[in-house]
Amino acid sequence: MVKKRAVGYTISAVANKYQIHPQTLRTYEREGLLKPARTQGNTRVYRGKDLQRLELILTLTRELGVNLAGVEVVLNMRDKMAEMEIRREN
Repeated sequence: MVKKRAVGYTISAVANKYQIHPQTLRTYEREGLLKPARTQGNTRVYRGKDLQRLELILTLTRELGVNLAGVEVVLNMRDKMAEMEIRREN
């Protein structure tokens, strides 16, 4: 069972759910791939948007064999495309 806090999921809950080590999540954060929110006590809190991004990272690395540098490029391109889409709609 995944522990859900009022504001999101703890690092241990996310690590369990996706069968990865918590240090991997910390590495993704250090590399700028994930940016979980923080509580007042500085605890990482993962929300739905973070989990979707993590699922994409895991798909790219596990299934497609993309390294973290490649993942960063893909994520940056997706972010820019989403930003362009928003601008186009306005």
